[in-house]
Amino acid sequence: MDPAHILIVDDEAFNLDVLEQELELLGHTSMRAANGAEALERIGAEPFDLVLLDVMMPRLDGYGVLERMKSHDAWRHIPVIMISALTDMSSVVRCIARGAEDYLSKPFEPVLLEARIGACLERKRLHDREVAHLDAIERERRRSEELLHAILPAPAVAELKTTGRVRPRHFDDVAVLFVDVVGFTAWCHAHPPEEVVACVQRLAEDFETLAHRHSMEKIKTVGDAFMATANLLQPHTDPVMAALRCSNDMSVAARASPSSWCVRAGIHVGPVVAGVVGRTKFSFDLWGDTVNVAARLSTLSDEGAVYLSGDAFARVRDRCRVLGVEPVRLKGKGKLEVYRCEALSGER
Repeated sequence: MDPAHILIVDDEAFNLDVLEQELELLGHTSMRAANGAEALERIGAEPFDLVLLDVMMPRLDGYGVLERMKSHDAWRHIPVIMISALTDMSSVVRCIARGAEDYLSKPFEPVLLEARIGACLERKRLHDREVAHLDAIERERRRSEELLHAILPAPAVAELKTTGRVRPRHFDDVAVLFVDVVGFTAWCHAHPPEEVVACVQRLAEDFETLAHRHSMEKIKTVGDAFMATANLLQPHTDPVMAALRCSNDMSVAARASPSSWCVRAGIHVGPVVAGVVGRTKFSFDLWGDTVNVAARLSTLSDEGAVYLSGDAFARVRDRCRVLGVEPVRLKGKGKLEVYRCEALSGER
């Protein structure tokens, strides 16, 4: 049996001496308390594996100490063996009913004391192992949930936890924003990997914060490209303007970063299909022409700019200044009207 730290509570010094000697012979360490109030102070000051508790004591008797311990969240699992000269059955029943693990009558047999202590410590050891196992499970559960929230939007996580799956859906009137860094590939080749990852991580965190601030939902990050939506899983009354303001703030954040990056963005609005794919590694993604057009708009220029499709521009026509761009031929779509945003109305 592993050594244990045991609290002895008795108002008789002789009884404390005897119990202390017995525990020392068994390889345990002990601490004394001469009354119930002192016992509670000791328990609150340091951890104990077991308490040997006398019943009849002044100030606060063993019944009172037992009740306080079993009503305290941090103490209730400390096993207690009551030791008393009282041998009537009502005292035994009263102690067991209040949570005592065992009851010994004075004078006690050392062999019986050893057996009772060993049994209580074994039960506590099993309980502590179970608690540690449950704590480990809870830590893993929290970590899994954190990972899910890092991969999936919050509403998708809630649906996955409730039903075990995320049902694919068709969504109308979704603003899709693509943002990427101009000249990122060349910049990567000119800098060490550690610096590349650190800078991209900082930029991604800034972009996530800005997307949340504008009530947009981050969908994914692919290399230096960041994709977000408005009015997808969370309703938004003005999704295109949210995407436009968000892209402007992202441009400011990128230029303020240590790398002084320049970003370009594409915004389109329309229907999308959204769902979760993958079995062991989940990925929430969007499909459809709306996504493709926004992605291609973000690649129209080799300099920082925000490009809006004709449908997106129609939603913010009176609230931004744009340069009309000649119809642009996009792969798979033919020629489309495209507008380059210069500034939001009232903003420079």
